[in-house]
Amino acid sequence: MFKRILCATDGSKRSAHAVKTAASIAKDMGALLTLVHVTPDYRTPYYPDGVMIDWPSEKDYKRDCKAAADKVFARDSAAAQKEGVEAEAMHLFGDSPADEILAAAKKAKSDLIVMASHGRKGFEALLLGSETQKVLARSNVPVLVVR
Repeated sequence: MFKRILCATDGSKRSAHAVKTAASIAKDMGALLTLVHVTPDYRTPYYPDGVMIDWPSEKDYKRDCKAAADKVFARDSAAAQKEGVEAEAMHLFGDSPADEILAAAKKAKSDLIVMASHGRKGFEALLLGSETQKVLARSNVPVLVVR
């Protein structure tokens, strides 16, 4: 049924559970598994005259973000291997994780997106928003939300 599964991961325990679920489905279906991690774009700080802030260069920021994403991918790829599935990794930069996840799903020709729900409810969910909700609302392919 599914040939290409995309799983968004942020390194949290909940997303690790989503990766395990996605890997299990990929194994059962003989599907390809793609792991996606989105990092915010680099921003130069704005601060008033006379304030000194030691801010990393864009090059250093991207290097550090890549190292952090590689740690997430190493852990999640190992979890997928335990399920018997090889996973490819996509590290993306963007200010809207939902937009990046949807673009990655389109690029990878995914026919299923797997994401974790972070369990925020009520007013907190409204204030903080939910990338999972945004993907659910705008995706053209099925989205499996893992809790």
